[in-house]
Amino acid sequence: MLWRKVRQGLSAGRVQSVATRLVVERERERMAFCAADYWDVVGEFAAVVGPDAGESFRARLTSLDGRRVASGRDFDDRGQLRSGDAVQLDEASAGALVAALDGADVTVRSLETKPYTRRPAAPFTTSTLQQEASRKLRFGSRQTMRTAQTLYENGYITYMRTDSPVLSTQAIDAARRQAAELYGPEYVPDAPRVYAAKNKGAQEAHEAIRPAGDAFRTPAEVSREISGDQFRLYELIWKRTVASQMADSRGSTASVRLGALAPGLGAGGSAQDVVFSASGTVITFRGFMAAYEEGRDVDRYADRADGTDGADGTSGTDGAGGAKDKDDVQSRLPQLAEGDAVDPRGLESDGHRTSPPPRFTEASLIKALEERGIGRPSTYAATISVIQDRGYVTSRGQALVPSWLAFAVTRLLEEHFDWLVDYDFTAEMENDLDAIAAGDKERVAWLTRFYFGDGTGRTEGEGLRHLVDDLGEIDAREVNSIPIGDGITLRVGRYGPYLEGPPEVEGGEPRRASVPEDLAPDELTVAKALELFETQVDGDLVLGEDPSTATSIVARSGRFGPYVTELLPEPEIDPGLSAAAKKKALAAAPKPRTASLLKSMQLQTITLDDALRLLSLPRVVGLDPESGEPITAQNGRYGPYLKKGTDSRTLASEEAMFDVTLEEALAIYAQPKRGRGTATTPPLRELGVDPTSERPIVVKEGRFGAYVTDGETNRTLPRDVTPESITPEQAIELLAEKRAQAPTKKKPTVRKPAARKPAAKKPAAAKR
Repeated sequence: MLWRKVRQGLSAGRVQSVATRLVVERERERMAFCAADYWDVVGEFAAVVGPDAGESFRARLTSLDGRRVASGRDFDDRGQLRSGDAVQLDEASAGALVAALDGADVTVRSLETKPYTRRPAAPFTTSTLQQEASRKLRFGSRQTMRTAQTLYENGYITYMRTDSPVLSTQAIDAARRQAAELYGPEYVPDAPRVYAAKNKGAQEAHEAIRPAGDAFRTPAEVSREISGDQFRLYELIWKRTVASQMADSRGSTASVRLGALAPGLGAGGSAQDVVFSASGTVITFRGFMAAYEEGRDVDRYADRADGTDGADGTSGTDGAGGAKDKDDVQSRLPQLAEGDAVDPRGLESDGHRTSPPPRFTEASLIKALEERGIGRPSTYAATISVIQDRGYVTSRGQALVPSWLAFAVTRLLEEHFDWLVDYDFTAEMENDLDAIAAGDKERVAWLTRFYFGDGTGRTEGEGLRHLVDDLGEIDAREVNSIPIGDGITLRVGRYGPYLEGPPEVEGGEPRRASVPEDLAPDELTVAKALELFETQVDGDLVLGEDPSTATSIVARSGRFGPYVTELLPEPEIDPGLSAAAKKKALAAAPKPRTASLLKSMQLQTITLDDALRLLSLPRVVGLDPESGEPITAQNGRYGPYLKKGTDSRTLASEEAMFDVTLEEALAIYAQPKRGRGTATTPPLRELGVDPTSERPIVVKEGRFGAYVTDGETNRTLPRDVTPESITPEQAIELLAEKRAQAPTKKKPTVRKPAARKPAAKKPAAAKR
């Protein structure tokens, strides 16, 4: 259905469609967002009396005449105040307050102190490990799972695919013992901590992810054996595991309210009552925080001094990957009492602008899926990889940015298959599949109801068959059109997104412009669209002459995207020829070389050298020494590839078309053929030539881990050998051992001839 209505090669899996919808919905929120400006007043005050006299602290304006001063949380996404109870300050009113309070008497109106306690986080499950590695280490989910797999295979951690935060008795003892040894007995609670899974559908066949063994090895002890990503992830797992069995962090939180009168700013020129507030937290016992502190996702309402809006998934951070609010900084307030005077040492007005909802990161997307009960921890990394590989989502820093293709697919599913991408339905389906696997539900009956429907509910009322039967009613052009405003529409075409706007003159052709790949959907405003129309190249952009042919080379914008071509002279045809003969002569005339621009190129900036490189394709790489067939590198509808006769192989990058060597091409052809869209990944290491096969030996990453191959024989690396440590001699020996293993011969299946039943005798026809 997607192939027919949107683009070939697409997919819409049960979980990946919902994940894509989440990312698209967040981008829609950003596109609809209207920013609001507001101001506040911040002051520095100092205690006047008491043991802390002279000690200063900062406080923020929170109330004017009993009305709360608006902050970022008080505005909705349309830029309007959610409630009339809050008062919005502008630059002028904030400045007037600062001036009016100059020299005013400020006193302590109230003081409140509360105990502070914070518990450690549970040991890692698969999903929490992926989230925390994203926040603290900037790892993608796929990178996290690949690194964890290596640590597990080499005996450093326990199995990394689990929903359970539960530690075994041996692990609890090891964590408590190590915490006491490293930090002291007071850092270990009297009783072991026991954690339970929060997800009701959690699969708890394995314990939490932790360092392996009955006695944990510290990061310092393993640093001599592992490094890089493996060490950083092991250290994270070790810290989290040990901290999970440590004592609470304890302290106190104090809140103070300061009052003053601002003369001349109240009704009728009266004084206006002003309240400033401050809070501070003092940690008296760090507890588990001595070992580890959990990171946090970006808070859209955090007062970010760096001016970011969460567009790249980052914010002001605490150095460990978690968002940090300016007011969340731990600070100590001086000792004060109600009625005490404080000295205002300086007041300043501060302007702010509300921020749109931050884009999902891999960590926050996994968290959102898990909170909705969608998917499994073991599949989150694969799901995010799929939506990236399909072109639905790209990464900008830590943020996940949806493509216009994702908008089209999501719109199609929402408008015509809404219940298939409904969050509750997807979660319920997860439970149904678990029940079928456990034998509590019958699969044929469930599939029958899912496909044919039974009229008992929203999802079953129509059934999938009814929806599929109505595919012809879906308007593909409408599905692939997203209105931008002022009559401008973005269309998702076969060769990428482009803008279409009203013609410049009545009755003329619509204006069209391609959309740069690095332009995020929320950045495509009406003003930006008009700018793209203005900068779009009309007609031919002459780049220069080809020095080898003296023909002019031009760049053009065509129906299927921008391209370059050469201008050949018009063929001379005898005017006396018949129409059929003229047509035949035109068909026999030389055709101009033409090539589409690469994804990294822009029509406005392409050079003559770029164009000549493109027109040199297809490039002959060399001849296959076995068949003698030429191997060419060329660009096609699905990207760069190699071609040898009828056999084609995908290249890893567009640049590879111009510099791939014959040896590299032969190595690619020696590998098993992959499906369309699966680029040949470069090897992890090259280890020379195998003396037996005389082919290059490389180390590659496969479905079941790293392996060594010469293109004919594959051998998975043993657990104690890593891609970084294997030597050429070891690789040759492993391949030789693999060749020496004679393949198991299967006994031929002997089929017994089916017994022939005697034909039934027909009763004789009655004689007349």
